[in-house]
Amino acid sequence: MISSLLNILWVVLGGLVMALGWWLAGLLCAITIVGLPWARSCVVIGRFSLWPFGYEAVNRLEHSGRRDLGTGPLGLIGNVIWFLVAGWWLAIGHLSSALACFLTIVGIPFGIQHLKLALIALAPVGMTVIPIKRV
Repeated sequence: MISSLLNILWVVLGGLVMALGWWLAGLLCAITIVGLPWARSCVVIGRFSLWPFGYEAVNRLEHSGRRDLGTGPLGLIGNVIWFLVAGWWLAIGHLSSALACFLTIVGIPFGIQHLKLALIALAPVGMTVIPIKRV
């Protein structure tokens, strides 16, 4: 219940803008054909950026215990290229959104979420989004 309320507030108060930024980056990656490996990550993280509360981003290797292209050496190279081309732009967007959220007490949970997304924006390849397990 609380997660749904926070997600609705998140979308209204700026989450939609950052999700659109992720999806735009994904679209640009897909158009170039060479950027297809990054396009998938952009779509997944864009969806997470739109509706983040109740979910968490984790490393696929830690989550599944299996290596794949995104969690090995190619994933590292992909993240370096991503950082140089688009990652730092999205991270700056999340950081500036976080600073705006931290101006009010009510915005602190949203600012924290933007900081998490800024870290993910720096290296999204090899990440996946899963629901948070309730105890």
